[in-house]
Amino acid sequence: MHNVVVTGGSRGLGLAIAKMAVGSGFRVIAIARTMTEELAAAMAANPDAMAFQAWDLAEIGGLAALARQLRDTFGPIFGLVNNAGIGTAGILSTMPDAKIEQLIRLNVTSPLTLTKYLVRPMLAAQAGRVVNVSSIVASTGYSGLSVYSATKASLIGFTKSLAREVGQVGVTVNAVAPGFVETDMTHGMDPGAWAQIIRRSALRRMATADDVAAAVGFLLSDNARNITGTVVTIDAGNTA
Repeated sequence: MHNVVVTGGSRGLGLAIAKMAVGSGFRVIAIARTMTEELAAAMAANPDAMAFQAWDLAEIGGLAALARQLRDTFGPIFGLVNNAGIGTAGILSTMPDAKIEQLIRLNVTSPLTLTKYLVRPMLAAQAGRVVNVSSIVASTGYSGLSVYSATKASLIGFTKSLAREVGQVGVTVNAVAPGFVETDMTHGMDPGAWAQIIRRSALRRMATADDVAAAVGFLLSDNARNITGTVVTIDAGNTA
């Protein structure tokens, strides 16, 4: 049973990805700061295929130790899904510097650094999967999300370049770019904004967390062994 690490795996999109991966035959290690009732229930239903590792991913200096602990506890890591992130909104001209630094630290520096340490054993094994969770705003933009959009755009550049660095030994690196899906991050959006997004989507509906999880599942699977450096958009045709 291959091990797959899912960051931010205790709720929302991360939990949907974790459940999907378990259903696809992987053992999932969900990383988050705290346990949730939803994750606890999923672990109880899948005691041999789900585990939880408490960690604050914003603590960049501890990520080498985290990677070592994961390998020592669970064995070789086959897959990494960089899902954890924050979606702090705000106009750039008035956003506090500390908020900008926080977004970049958790959304960019943390996944790059964790990947650095977990991709090394993948290179040694000559097999592995990395999936980065970006967003459609990385390419479309969205008012009030300039810093968040910048962090998500950086993950796409990271995906494409890392795919070339590690592809020669069979490790694939891809990204998914969800549209606006209903999660804790988007819970406070104005209902009028939701309606507008639905109206301009080709399918006249919203994509769901399960839709995104299904795309991640495909990229983790052997069926995607010859797909790397790509970005899969899941937005019900909002950007079509």
